Amino acid sequence: MTQRTQGAERPTAGPRVLVVMPAYNEAQSIAMVLAEVLDALPAGDVLVVDDGSVDATAAIARRFPVKVARHPFNMGVGGAMRTGFRYAASQCYDVVVQIDADGQHVASQAQALIDATSYLDIAIGSRFSSGEGYDVNLVRGTSMRLVAKLMSAVVDGTLTDSTSGYRAFSKPAVHLFAEHYPCEYLGDTVESLVLARRSGLRVGEVGVAMRQRVGGQPSQSTVSSIGYAGRAIASVFLGMVRAKPVTGGVLP
Repeated sequence: MTQRTQGAERPTAGPRVLVVMPAYNEAQSIAMVLAEVLDALPAGDVLVVDDGSVDATAAIARRFPVKVARHPFNMGVGGAMRTGFRYAASQCYDVVVQIDADGQHVASQAQALIDATSYLDIAIGSRFSSGEGYDVNLVRGTSMRLVAKLMSAVVDGTLTDSTSGYRAFSKPAVHLFAEHYPCEYLGDTVESLVLARRSGLRVGEVGVAMRQRVGGQPSQSTVSSIGYAGRAIASVFLGMVRAKPVTGGVLP
């Protein structure tokens, strides 16, 4: 793969794209992921949000021509993404792409998500609609299917992978989430879709292949998956009863 260097000439056509990469103790995988992203999206910029890591995640990221923001303590994916959305809104990016630092997301497929923001405000990369298959244990898989059915009803469309973290966001979604992105557990995946629909944004999927994670620790064990669907339902309810988000405040 080809690494981009600072000051290298880049294509300028198309939307301004910012890749936001939440990273928590991902020293084992982040170099590989950044190399892939810079190779796949040479016209894009990258913001790594080091979410309170205690390993060398931030130091490794700084070896690459990317921006690095550091949280003093772990705030979760929701908090990391809100930091990314606020930066993207302040810098007038047209599209934000969320790519995890653990190696699951295949960066060469990001362009399909970016292209989908021409007709969607949130384009979700679905590992279950690409036809390539993805290994997941029975308990977690059942929970994910139940949540996907619930979220399909919420967004008035068919979703198969509503908790996927591989997503692209249009400018209206970026500005909404810069002010209102949920930071609670499942808020960044489930509740964010509720808020998007309540704000009139369009949600859909693009089929992608995903790998198993390269490093770090998974956020869910088999035991925690048992209560996953219940927490997702609670997140949907929370999103429905919150005051309707209003944008247009201090951000441009």
